[in-house]
Amino acid sequence: MSDPKDVESRVKHLSRELVEADERYRLTCQGSRDGLWDWDVSAGLLSFSKPWLKSIGLEETDLSDLDQWYARTHPEDVDLLRLEIEAVLRGDRPLLEHQYRIRARDGQYRWMLARGAIQSVDGKIHRIAGSQTDLTDQRRVQEKLSHDALHDSLTGLPNRELLLELVTRCLRRKGRRRNYLFAVMLLDLDRFQVINDSLGHRAGDSLLKEMGERLSQCLRPGDTVCRLGGDEFALLLDEIRGVSDTLRIARRVHHALGEPFDVDGHPVSARASIGIALYTGQYQDPEDLLRDADVAANRAKANGRGRHEIFDPAMHDAAVHRLQLEGELRQALEQDELEVYYQPIVSFQGQRLKGFEALVRWQHPEKGLLTPAKFLPVAEAAGLMVPLDRWVLRSACHQLRRWNEAAGEDATVLMSVNLVTRQFEEPDLVAVVQDILSQTGVNPECLKLEITEDTLSEDDEHILTTLQLLKGMDIHLYVDDFGAGHSSLSRLQKLPVDTLKIDRAFVRDLEHNRDSLEIVRTIVALAKTLNLETIAEGVETRAQAAALKAAGCGFGQGYLYAEPLSADAAERFMLAFS
Repeated sequence: MSDPKDVESRVKHLSRELVEADERYRLTCQGSRDGLWDWDVSAGLLSFSKPWLKSIGLEETDLSDLDQWYARTHPEDVDLLRLEIEAVLRGDRPLLEHQYRIRARDGQYRWMLARGAIQSVDGKIHRIAGSQTDLTDQRRVQEKLSHDALHDSLTGLPNRELLLELVTRCLRRKGRRRNYLFAVMLLDLDRFQVINDSLGHRAGDSLLKEMGERLSQCLRPGDTVCRLGGDEFALLLDEIRGVSDTLRIARRVHHALGEPFDVDGHPVSARASIGIALYTGQYQDPEDLLRDADVAANRAKANGRGRHEIFDPAMHDAAVHRLQLEGELRQALEQDELEVYYQPIVSFQGQRLKGFEALVRWQHPEKGLLTPAKFLPVAEAAGLMVPLDRWVLRSACHQLRRWNEAAGEDATVLMSVNLVTRQFEEPDLVAVVQDILSQTGVNPECLKLEITEDTLSEDDEHILTTLQLLKGMDIHLYVDDFGAGHSSLSRLQKLPVDTLKIDRAFVRDLEHNRDSLEIVRTIVALAKTLNLETIAEGVETRAQAAALKAAGCGFGQGYLYAEPLSADAAERFMLAFS
């Protein structure tokens, strides 16, 4: 028989170990911030640890059976939780491990990870017990990371990755629904760089955010606006009936963007070139749809900006051709395959030579001499207009210096060079012109810079300031293609320009259209009122020259006098003309 004292000692020892084990278990649970739960399957009783219940504001009576647990589970999660528990009860799963959301006392849902182990008696599950881990903060971080990966940080709009995912879903939907149609609309903001350069990047960011809001207001329920980066946005138009829906939304977008934006107290006008690609059954990859929308947007930009174009397969072929031509043009700039040609400008009074306009030509190794119409649209789409224009300006100034050195003091040759709108988006334009004049030694008074009327018609203080700086250098400024643009008289009065170049469209119709003659007379009268000279472009017949002279126009330029000439031919023209 055992000694009673030994039995009593062992009982005390076991009791002490049990208390210590319980305390260690309690401390472990507190340290891990996990809750405990226990479900007596046969009795149907469910219990959760008090600290865990307290963390979500509940009492023991709020979660005392399985029905109460399910009632507090998020409606989207309750069926899955029930299925997981039933799978454990059937023996399909050895353990319960499932994430779900439970409604706390304050009505907010918190993410939990429920883990449970099985206790069996005689092969029957008697109890499931385990832990409840609060994952809410972890899930919030994960959701934010997922959101940020698929959304633009500036505007909060879906980004390119999410757009591609959404287009992929549309492609799958089209596979299931025969009559389902959708489209992608890509928007490229015109002259956004000018806003950044003139008002600063913060103002540019403000404009982009407001732009996203306006675009969202143009859409129907179910459509999506995305920012692809920079000044590019995209619209995914879901469940459209046909082309008419896309055109209606495109017009709505143009109208919305036509209203001035208030950017840091500055009224800013914005336009967009829009490309539209409709799903017509030929697409398998979402990237192809975006590519074609981009091709159509580039066509819209090349056709005058602030407009929209619908993609057609011919555009793709043209885009491939343009891409090839773009590569060749870049190479031509590097290898001096470009040439400057010079077209004379002649006085109607006394047939005196006023000077030349510098015009670029491309001596293509296979296609021969290409005129600007063949490659300037490609240069503009490829972002090559600024380096191309500057190359022409530098080359023309070098040639001008040589001619004026040869002429001596007896004669002075004048040279006009075109500046495209894109030049005014460059903050260093004035510095570049100064640098070229300094390097070539050209007298600024001999240089004439031509700016299109459309460029000058934009109410842009940056452009006006740039023109004033150029004028302050004693450079003369010409308004090119006057009459074809939209400049107002009040705007013209503010501009420091010296000459109006009458658009060739009015000159061409002089002999057959009395309206064109009246327009020319009006432009000449306006120029005289503002103390400006006039040059008529595209003069091809003596009758046109006579009509222009009679209208009071001062100078003419066109094939009547000479086509654009190489430098050597232009020099011979000067000698013959003098």
